[in-house]
Amino acid sequence: MSKSVFYHAGCPVCVSAEHDIVELIGANNVEIVHFGKDKSRIEEAEKKGVKSVPALVTPTGHVLHINFGASMQDVKG
Repeated sequence: MSKSVFYHAGCPVCVSAEHDIVELIGANNVEIVHFGKDKSRIEEAEKKGVKSVPALVTPTGHVLHINFGASMQDVKG
């Protein structure tokens, strides 16, 4: 089974959601992508359909937008 990918920008909403996601599905089942540390993954997230962060992309490709921390436009700066 592939991992889910959790994209976020490091804001308090995102960090809180990251902790909850890891607690819910387990650290071995999710890849965490922090755009503040790796901006090169922004285009990848957008191609997968991420419109805002925090967002979880499931192994089947569904995008789950969790709360609202920042739009992808905000993340790009």
